[in-house]
Formats: sequence, structure tokens, C-alpha cells
Amino acid sequence: QVQLVESGGGLVQAGGSLRLSCAASGRTFSIYAMGWFRQAPGKEREFVAAITWSAGITVYADSVKGRFTISKDNAQNTLYLQMNSLKPEDTAVYFCAASSKTMATRGSPADFGSWGQGTQVTVSS
Repeated sequence: QVQLVESGGGLVQAGGSLRLSCAASGRTFSIYAMGWFRQAPGKEREFVAAITWSAGITVYADSVKGRFTISKDNAQNTLYLQMNSLKPEDTAVYFCAASSKTMATRGSPADFGSWGQGTQVTVSS
């Protein structure tokens, strides 16, 4: 099992930036990809971005392309999400997740077996 702990959420004005971090521990050698998902009140959890742990191949949801950047530090077993030009519609609880499956880059939550507790991001207008 992989344990994940997010940090870095908060309140920011529209147009601002935040950087989320996710520290992984445990069976990190089993990770094929890691990703960020978000869930707003009353909505389903949606894919934000993913990155393959070895090659660093990235995938983004259309709604965040050009504004968000996913990155990793393998030595520190840490995942990041740099969020720029934030919009009120980005308000949600953000979760990091880890997957051992090669199909993880398709962005389905069902392909991710380990999840963090989530961190709140609130963007005010």
C-alpha cells in the first residue's frame, strides 16, 4: 500500500496561484503513475492531471491545460500541482492518487488504488 499526504491548499483570489504537494510513502516502488483529482460539492470526482512516475509523461484535463502543471520529485517521492490563473470554478477538494496500472493515464479514478485525504482549494471572485 502507498500512503499519500497532500498539503498546500488554501484561499486565493481569482487569477492567483497555489502549489499543492503530495508526499508518498510505503510501497512507492509499485507506483506507475500519480495523479490529481478534484471534487466540488455536489459533483463527481473529476480528473485534473496525471504523470507517469518513471518517464514523466503528463496528461491534463482540458479545463486546466495551460494553467496547471503537474510535476514530481522522485528522490523525495513527492508530487506537485502548480496552479496558475485560478478561477472560481477551480474551487474543490483536491486529492492526489497513486496507481500501479499502465492505464492510469486515461484519468479514471477507478484505476487509482491509493488516495490522500484531500486538501481544500477555494478561489474567490
